[in-house]
Amino acid sequence: MGVAGSGKTTVGRALADALRWRFEDADDYHSETAIEAMAAGIALTDADRHPWLRQLAELIDRRMTVGPPTVLACSALKAAYRQRLRGGHAGVRFVWLDVPESELARRLAQRRRHPVGPSLLASQVDTFEPPAGAVRIDGTGRVPDLVQAIRQRVGT
Repeated sequence: MGVAGSGKTTVGRALADALRWRFEDADDYHSETAIEAMAAGIALTDADRHPWLRQLAELIDRRMTVGPPTVLACSALKAAYRQRLRGGHAGVRFVWLDVPESELARRLAQRRRHPVGPSLLASQVDTFEPPAGAVRIDGTGRVPDLVQAIRQRVGT
């Protein structure tokens, strides 16, 4: 989890590969309307995110009850979103890729073909509520090092 540009997809895919788990990207579950809004630089509201969070919570519930084990890359910006995503599953773990805002801006400026660009960074940072109980990782390192740090901290 983390704001746009923190490396959720890149690190999440690498972690899932290392664990031989499935990988899901929460961005793939956004509606076309939400994607168009973000591409236009319009920040999503809680109401906009509600159906998306519902789908993700259902996905997590299925994966926690019947499998397969999954790494989900998701912004999960607010405590209420994380609570919704966790549902009743104590085994859901959140890993926060913590990256300085200046580095996030640099990464977002280099993105191609992604709806969340630099214009939405301030909104993401303003919305973000630092997670209590999440594994906090400095997201500025090399991907293999981040994967190793996550595995050590989460115990996988």
